[in-house]
Amino acid sequence: MNVLIVEDEIMAQKSLMRILTQNFPDIKIVGCTTSVKNTVSWLKENAEGVDVIFMDVELSDGECFEIFRQIEIKARVIMTTAYDSYALKAFEAGSVDYLLKPIDPSSLKRAVARCRMSGGQINAEALLKAIGNGNVPKKEYKERYIVRFNDRIVPLLTENIAYVYSEEKNNYLVTFDDQRYIIDSSLDVISDEFNPDDFFRISRGCIVAMKAIKSIIKQAGGRLRIVAEPASSFEMTVSRSRVDDFLKWLEK
Repeated sequence: MNVLIVEDEIMAQKSLMRILTQNFPDIKIVGCTTSVKNTVSWLKENAEGVDVIFMDVELSDGECFEIFRQIEIKARVIMTTAYDSYALKAFEAGSVDYLLKPIDPSSLKRAVARCRMSGGQINAEALLKAIGNGNVPKKEYKERYIVRFNDRIVPLLTENIAYVYSEEKNNYLVTFDDQRYIIDSSLDVISDEFNPDDFFRISRGCIVAMKAIKSIIKQAGGRLRIVAEPASSFEMTVSRSRVDDFLKWLEK
């Protein structure tokens, strides 16, 4: 079964590729696209060579529904999204499945099984009507946190956070005015609550805001060290495995 992945987040793209290859030896990933424009171009040249498309709702240049307006899609489509809505119920009712991010392997197996049983292509006209011309709500990211400082409770706006890091089993938020607060949430949870346009998880133990990056120093072995503002009390280094995605994120 030939698969096309339409996903603009490189880490999510790689994660889906890994899960697919680990769980389905008969699946061949024949392409990856990141936008409405290059997906349409790819399908115009390779329409007959793909059986299933995993398609993210929000792409780098718009929503995926625009693809259905520009080209007839003969493959079966599995939507991937970070949120649920009435539109996704329409996909499921029309023999098109959907997966909520982060993608669960059991849900992925269900979706692939449905594709194997279904021989029909997506009904684009019914889909566009069901989603109200593609008017799907955007994912909402956390705008404020409540933190504790001694005997005080402090409301903290996300836009004032410079970076978050772990140290000695505690997690800390550091603000642009160089205040440090302990937070109960894990970095996994916080990373999902932050807008990925503004924050990047450079390692297992640190998430940094774009606005906090003053400069970047290349180190031996291809690693990068970030000089942040305000200055960090630890060496803020980008993990080797995340360097490529980090550099692409900086160019957005």
